[in-house]
Amino acid sequence: MSEQGGLVLLCPGQGAQKVGMGKAWADSCPAAAQTFAAADEALANLETFRDTPLSTCCFEGPGARLDRTDIAQPALFTCAVASWQGLLERGESRPLAAAAGLSLGEYTALHLAGAFGFVDALRLVALRGRLMQEAAEASRGGMVALIGADEAKAGELCDAAREDEVLVCANFNAPGQIVLSGDLAACERAVEKAGEFGIRATPLQVAGAFHSPLMQPAADGLAEALADVEIRSPRFPVWSNVTAEPHAGDDPDSLRKRLVEQLVQPVRWLQGCLDLLAAVRGGEGNPAPAFHELAPGAVLRGLMRRIERTCEVTSHDGPPDA
Repeated sequence: MSEQGGLVLLCPGQGAQKVGMGKAWADSCPAAAQTFAAADEALANLETFRDTPLSTCCFEGPGARLDRTDIAQPALFTCAVASWQGLLERGESRPLAAAAGLSLGEYTALHLAGAFGFVDALRLVALRGRLMQEAAEASRGGMVALIGADEAKAGELCDAAREDEVLVCANFNAPGQIVLSGDLAACERAVEKAGEFGIRATPLQVAGAFHSPLMQPAADGLAEALADVEIRSPRFPVWSNVTAEPHAGDDPDSLRKRLVEQLVQPVRWLQGCLDLLAAVRGGEGNPAPAFHELAPGAVLRGLMRRIERTCEVTSHDGPPDA
């Protein structure tokens, strides 16, 4: 699995966005600037970006606009791809051994592995963001971050707070870091009851109940779009958020199915990272690849520190000399 001197790419998900993201890459690397220009052109006919191009949303904000799900998702995808193109332009030549992305970052990883073309992947991510925004606006949902809970204890809290509404585990991010998702009232009950289970709970400022059954309308719309998109075999393993294992590279229908399930099933980032680490672990004469996080930010580096402290991750929020 591992390639001597190779790289494992980690691709950020929603929540990593920030005003100014990608600008240093675009200013210093023509290849990164071209990625943003291509994204602006590909999305120009969408109502969301008709008056304000995606690159302007990234570079200038405002933050309230960039934080919208329908804008943040294509913006994050483009920023990550632009940073990789910038790294290539600056001489990065090590082979890619594997990749993983958090939620929408899985699309970035799949694109870089050759499963989707850039424009196809960008338009899928833009559609995904719009469908999730619409599903969030059609339901009264929320999310709650738990600190100090394992999966069993988080499940018990869900059972105690759910009543007749939706409340599920949505993200397994790192040891002791789990996020719940569901109807807003159920989330509020979970916050109230968390202390009884020895858990700290904090409501998250999000548009809706992502990675829960309340996203089923978005999943249905995404399934229709995915059916019409060409999917090629990834050139290297890409880990699935749903299964915490590599996608079946020779089965495009399985990949489509997993991406649809991802909207309503939990993101198993912790389990996926542990499986990925085991798969690429080096042996004698075959050292493990280096882990690199694409722009923006360093959220995934922070999670990896909690998952496996000995795994060093280099983040590329901007060019090294920016």
